Amino acid sequence: MAMVVQERIIPSMNTLVKYDNPVLVTKHSEKLKKDKTQTKIGTTCKIQTTPIAIDVRRETVEILNGILPPKEWEEDGQIWTQQVSSTPATRLDVINLQEQLDMRLQQRQARETGICPVRRELYSQCFDEIIRQVTVNCAERGLLLLRVRDEMRMTMAAYQTLYQSSIAFGKEDLITTADELKQQKIELEKKLAELQQKYEQTERRAAELREAEEKKHAEEMQFLKKTNQQLKTQLEGIIAPKK
Repeated sequence: MAMVVQERIIPSMNTLVKYDNPVLVTKHSEKLKKDKTQTKIGTTCKIQTTPIAIDVRRETVEILNGILPPKEWEEDGQIWTQQVSSTPATRLDVINLQEQLDMRLQQRQARETGICPVRRELYSQCFDEIIRQVTVNCAERGLLLLRVRDEMRMTMAAYQTLYQSSIAFGKEDLITTADELKQQKIELEKKLAELQQKYEQTERRAAELREAEEKKHAEEMQFLKKTNQQLKTQLEGIIAPKK
């Protein structure tokens, strides 16, 4: 059964990578049957004399599908598939790609610095589109870029795992430190309360002692004044000439 090409854009395919129009397969079983038939025919044709250009084109499409696998989904009981475009890119396509990247970074409010999943996703899509464009013109160069992309992703995944592990480990240390500081705070507050109480008691005792000393000093002064007055009177009586 023939496959029908539909002029439509699937919302889930909203990506910077250029795809062909979706292809509708009415029945999943018939799709598998046709795939097997095409594979058999393709094998037969390969044995026979085939133009070199067709073989190169087919090889490029296979490489593209290996790099960026076709999308497949089911909708209303029908199976849709969509392959990445094998159309060569022009200079205008590259300019449009850059403009689309800048526009989506702004629309989705991607952060310019630091860790940003949105910025990472968009740049990853842009890189995949560049790999697609390069692969169409030179499959070997595209495969080499694929190795670079996969190596970058593995390195980033390793750093992300290390970062998350360090964050988790550091978080446990911070929680433990926070608990210790809270306990120290409680103990210091208790000591502060005790010292405050001792200070108040000492102040009261010092005030009482000062009051008692002042009272004692006043009494002594009064006694000394009185004694001095008596001695003065007696001395004047002794020294004064008798009449």
